[in-house]
Amino acid sequence: MKILAVRGKNLASLAGHFEVDFCKAPLDRAGLIAITGPTGAGKTTLLDAMCLALFDRTPRFAKRDNVMIGATAGDDGLRASDVRGILRHGAVEGWAEVDFSGIDDRRWRARWEVRRARGRADGRIQPQQRSLIDAVTGRPLVADRKSDVQAAIEERLGLDFDQFRRSVLLAQGEFAAFLEASGNQRAELLERMTGTGLYRELGRGAFERAKLADQELTLLSREREQLAILD
Repeated sequence: MKILAVRGKNLASLAGHFEVDFCKAPLDRAGLIAITGPTGAGKTTLLDAMCLALFDRTPRFAKRDNVMIGATAGDDGLRASDVRGILRHGAVEGWAEVDFSGIDDRRWRARWEVRRARGRADGRIQPQQRSLIDAVTGRPLVADRKSDVQAAIEERLGLDFDQFRRSVLLAQGEFAAFLEASGNQRAELLERMTGTGLYRELGRGAFERAKLADQELTLLSREREQLAILD
């Protein structure tokens, strides 16, 4: 899996359309890319956009509780953990889009979008929409439910949200998530990231070699005891 491009519109501090395309110059020639800037410039929002398009979730919103905000008359009254709250104030629509190369070696485009009713800034915010299309042919995945779209995205990524957060994203303050994961969780993450059963096979191989070595040691010990008796 590889992230190829991140796009969005009217998300948090990023007004209007934005795009980061890792397949175009100069980023296509960069070995290492840093996202820098002052507080509030939109660094974390870029990561939010990536997570919204792929999972309809973000680490930042996942940490918030479910208290109601903006519950005054005529307002949305969204919960603090509702990702739709990322829509920029005063905007009538916002979206996030990610192009990625899946574990099937095909290029996919995942999209998340939200709108306000009647195309008005004071319109009630509507349920978010999800989609997944083949980025080469433009053919959309036919799905009746958002959960079907999510399952299809995760199948092509080879990672679910928590695995993505711990291994690929590692957002601000989240580096410890990978280190604090259990041994089994880390092993599963590494196996999914490599796309092979490498680490599991290494573990099995080490176990078998240790078992054989123990058997050989037992045989040698018995032979030594027999030699001692003959003497």
